[in-house]
Amino acid sequence: MLRPFAMMPRAARFLATALVLLTAAICPSAHADWMPLTGAESAPTMAEITVLDDRVRIALEVYVGDIGVFQALVPDDWLKEKDPARAPLAERLKRFAAEGLRIVTDDGKTLPVELKRAEARMRKDRSAPFAGMLDPLTRQRLPGPPADKRVLYAELEYPFTGQPKHLTIVTPLNAEGKAALNIGFIAYHKAVPIIDFRYLTQAEKLTLDWADPWYTEFVNPILKRHHKSALMSFLYVEPREVRHEVLIRVRDLQQWVDLGLSSGALIDSYDQARIKDRARAFFATRNPLSIDGTAVTPAATRAEFLNVSLAGLQLVEDSLPLDPATAILGVILSYPVKHLPQHVTGKWELFSERLTQIPATSIDVAGPFPTVIEADDPGFEWRNHLLGYKEPQVAPVVVAAGRVIGVPLLSLLLLALAVGAVGGASRALRPAPRQRTPWLVAAGVSLVAALLLLRVAVIEVPNPLAGPPDEAAAAQILSGVLANVNAAYVEKDPAALNQALQIVVAPKALADVEKELDRALAIKIAGGGIARVDSVDNVVLKDVAALDGGSGFRGLAEWTAVAKAGHWGHAHQRTMRFRAQVELVDDGGAWKLAGITVTDVKQEGGA
Repeated sequence: MLRPFAMMPRAARFLATALVLLTAAICPSAHADWMPLTGAESAPTMAEITVLDDRVRIALEVYVGDIGVFQALVPDDWLKEKDPARAPLAERLKRFAAEGLRIVTDDGKTLPVELKRAEARMRKDRSAPFAGMLDPLTRQRLPGPPADKRVLYAELEYPFTGQPKHLTIVTPLNAEGKAALNIGFIAYHKAVPIIDFRYLTQAEKLTLDWADPWYTEFVNPILKRHHKSALMSFLYVEPREVRHEVLIRVRDLQQWVDLGLSSGALIDSYDQARIKDRARAFFATRNPLSIDGTAVTPAATRAEFLNVSLAGLQLVEDSLPLDPATAILGVILSYPVKHLPQHVTGKWELFSERLTQIPATSIDVAGPFPTVIEADDPGFEWRNHLLGYKEPQVAPVVVAAGRVIGVPLLSLLLLALAVGAVGGASRALRPAPRQRTPWLVAAGVSLVAALLLLRVAVIEVPNPLAGPPDEAAAAQILSGVLANVNAAYVEKDPAALNQALQIVVAPKALADVEKELDRALAIKIAGGGIARVDSVDNVVLKDVAALDGGSGFRGLAEWTAVAKAGHWGHAHQRTMRFRAQVELVDDGGAWKLAGITVTDVKQEGGA
């Protein structure tokens, strides 16, 4: 039998009351901002900690099952019955600051806490891409967020004076002096993220850099963010292009370029466009490259503002104002090449008192190769160690599909000789019977030779009765054409691309087909880049019908395309399912694309 509410233990009453009242919580809010690496973003109780100029602010989401640990924060009006033994809020907060979620300064002083808000909410919807996956170290599956989304949302502030060098964050402890629960948390110094989502399981000491919060960090090396360097270099070497890409903070770029920014002012859309132009011009003349021993200059440059988020690098819309302390520029310098180089070298020129080591990565088809560029050894390079590499080539697609007939010309000639020899033997039978033997021998030899050489000297002639290919043959033809189209799009030069496409696209339809292919194959990825299709699979062609004139066929096609691209050290892949109306024609024995209209594109996976 259920005990009356007043007879329950105090912790149980808090939990029961919270479960009732949290059913009125509001809807979830926006996604969080950093890529999870530990699954901590799925912890039942979450804390977002921000160090400001004069206080620490903590936005706390307490899972309904953990409310007993945070009894001091539960509002009095949540209780169905008054508890005479319950201390006033001020006294509860004083004890919470000393024994609950604590923050301690360099001199051992525990900061007081102020409760700014306490209300029922629904858990914030945070991205948890690794939930359910197997941890390779522990062999345990990473948990997902709790099914019950109700939380006690509390905003706490811990005021301080001056600029402490360190602050220590201490999780609530149980009677044995161990962590009462594992809190998932993320921390910021002003607007700068300090870590990815991690677990707060012990006292963690934070070293504060008030001059540049980017360099604020926890003493514990496990507590860090994945994008920690303020300046990074990436050298991409591809079959038709070498790219040097740089990630740099606006604050650091100002050391070398006058960006005309006011101290403390946000970067508006006008300033963003101006800064991107100046960054492009600046980097076009810095960090010179040589390809196969020849000094080169970039043929094209691009600059974008980026945000490091849970999904990786995300392009920032120009309309959004940016903080110079956290704003990141991604700069791309493009160097076209006719074939994959053998050797690429460069010299890094941008160092400062803090930026004495530049993380650098060379990336080719074999994978990334990280290194560090040192101020006293500023050179960097890539060498071609690829074995068995073949340059992308576009070849005619030849699939008979019943449109030609193979004629064994030599066998037919021998068969004619055999028939002639038989005729000669029949004529020799009457005047000279013994003369027929050579004729019969010649006929037999010719007949045997005709059978043995049936597959030799075969010529193909058009089949006047041929109709459209069946669905299997049509899909085989389209697969070959699409594979060669993808190979053609390796070309970066428009003239070279046009020439390559002519091999698999009908000349009269080239302009229209190329325009549609550009639209279909230019798949946008995170970071603002374009991923080109890398492979085509699962091609299906239905409703195959002959074109007027019988020179080809049309049909409704579907295929899966895997698109890949990489920018600024982040590899992106998307798997797309296409549906399109296609027309293919037989042009001198080779199949070519004469028309394509993409009617539907759906993403099946990737990022």
